[in-house]
Amino acid sequence: MDAKVVLPGCAASAALLIAFTHGEHSSSGVRHTCMLVRFCQENGERRAGETVSGKALLFRPGHEPASASEIYATVRRDIIRLRLRPGEQLSEKDLGLRFMTSRTPVREAIVRLVDDGLIHVLPQRGTFVTRISLRAVKRARFVRNALELAIIREAAEQGISDQTVSVLEAAIAAQEEAAGDAERFTDADDAFHRTIANALGLGDLWSVVENQKAQFDRIRFLSLPNVTPVALLVAQHRAILAAVLARDPAQAESMLAEHLSIVLDTAQGLLSTHPDLMLDDL
Repeated sequence: MDAKVVLPGCAASAALLIAFTHGEHSSSGVRHTCMLVRFCQENGERRAGETVSGKALLFRPGHEPASASEIYATVRRDIIRLRLRPGEQLSEKDLGLRFMTSRTPVREAIVRLVDDGLIHVLPQRGTFVTRISLRAVKRARFVRNALELAIIREAAEQGISDQTVSVLEAAIAAQEEAAGDAERFTDADDAFHRTIANALGLGDLWSVVENQKAQFDRIRFLSLPNVTPVALLVAQHRAILAAVLARDPAQAESMLAEHLSIVLDTAQGLLSTHPDLMLDDL
């Protein structure tokens, strides 16, 4: 089984062609070439135009195999950003090829992803990306409310520096510029919320939020920009910032609570349009 990997945009003189073979033999003793990877020395990028599974994948710079933590973080991000969609089957073998590693770290990563509720293993059938759980979305919103409402109240009571205001305004501007790009918009959205926590020395609390909001984020990627109006989210961020600058804790909390409530309403609506991707387990 051969799969050519193409690197668009790399100068021919800066590329090196390397063939990897998987040491697996059929009963007839035929060794199959599993990947052909073209490395771009010019910028260190190695993107697969085609892989064994036909997906565009990002290969690691260098030759070292990925660790379990790196595999976990990458596959988790792919699931959250819907590059791997609910119901899609994952293969330990293909993941090993993608990350140039043995099955042991792949299995360790899979265990962590199962614990996160992002994949499930069905005996005799395989490993699959889970559907988006409404119960998990509701739980993530509860965690965000508990932590972020306290953070925004603290910000409004204490005030924030001019430098922090500049960073927040830049994050809002980035959201407007990325209106049609769900990934860029979500990165700028998260930067807005993270910046407020960091400004108060509470970045560790934002880390807790990030660990809990995987299903929450899958809804965001499924709904942006067509279901959830980006202009509404940007306006809410502006209102939150205005309340903090006015030193009005009650208004800041109210604006943030309204902002965080959108995802549950959105999730309910997506049940009818994407029943194959959603799990109504409330």
